[in-house]
Amino acid sequence: MSQVLIESLSAIIVDLPTIRPHKLAMHTMQNQTLVIIRIRCADGIEGIGEATTIGGLSYGNESPDSIKTNLDCHFAPLLIGQDASNINAAMLRLDKVIKGNTFAKSGVESALLDAQGKRLGLPVSELLGGRVRDSLEVAWTLASGDTAKDIAEAEHMLDIRRHRIFKLKIGANEVSQDLAHVVAIKKALGDRASVRVDVNQYWDEAVAIRACQVLGDNGIDLIEQPISRHNRSGQVRLNQRSPAPIMADESIECVEDAFSLAADGAASVFALKIAKNGGPRAVLRTAAIAEAAGIGLYGGTMLEGSVGTLASAHAFVTLNKLTWDTELFGPLLLTEDIVTTPLVYRDFQLEVPILPGLGLAIDEERLAFFRRK
Repeated sequence: MSQVLIESLSAIIVDLPTIRPHKLAMHTMQNQTLVIIRIRCADGIEGIGEATTIGGLSYGNESPDSIKTNLDCHFAPLLIGQDASNINAAMLRLDKVIKGNTFAKSGVESALLDAQGKRLGLPVSELLGGRVRDSLEVAWTLASGDTAKDIAEAEHMLDIRRHRIFKLKIGANEVSQDLAHVVAIKKALGDRASVRVDVNQYWDEAVAIRACQVLGDNGIDLIEQPISRHNRSGQVRLNQRSPAPIMADESIECVEDAFSLAADGAASVFALKIAKNGGPRAVLRTAAIAEAAGIGLYGGTMLEGSVGTLASAHAFVTLNKLTWDTELFGPLLLTEDIVTTPLVYRDFQLEVPILPGLGLAIDEERLAFFRRK
């Protein structure tokens, strides 16, 4: 195939409303901000990607504003004039010059994959090795902070067959209050649902040792990042002692972190996030490390909109085992969208389109309405 040059890269900040405030340990979301990336190529094909983080700089080192600035000022000059059909060469060029910035890199890689899929008439999943399933089970986060509201919300999700896996964001409250909240929800739902928790690093090791025991003894299936990612030896000790599996999330800031965690035995499960690894291709390298080490896999999210969610989903449907399923519910948290056709969630699953590229199209009017002026 002859070269197809990249003609332009644009980054658009979009602010979308959410169905309710979404309470995490480090931040309460009142809306969600996406950075939509458009890469236009000389053959007339446009690739769409998304770079999304949570709560400005409260979660990580990149914010929507920094992502856009870096894409405009640093990424675009490196990519314009390069061969859009050689994704490997384009991403290696970025990696040589730009350190970190995995959220921005993920959006660019997703856009290049989308364009190449459209060019070849293939879904992105086929560019990533080929899908082994057409849908993914999706967890839902109960994040109102109110026990009765969370139970009612979970019961509703079970009734309409949208979710039967529930994750609770804890850590911001006093530990006994959080434990009582989680145990009450698990008791109400019983064996009808899987209940998991995400602590977002908010416990110290001493608290976590006791709390993980209580959670495991009360039927909680999975405990996500209970202590600081910097306390590696503590993560190892906790992984050895906890009756419930420990999942690494914030500990994985790049593919190299995954190798180090696996070598140390610091977690039994890895949360896979394309944004934190640098793209769909990159996240599959982390998955390969985990599989080789016998570590379980969970398809994570940065609460992306439809574009970023499908970019993740196309990678996840290629995995042999996704033992802990996914939490690709980001679009369901939004009251508005910028794509022409909503994603399909049915019978507890997200259906992954078998269409060229990511399998979606931008609604130009809605994008113009919600873009940040």
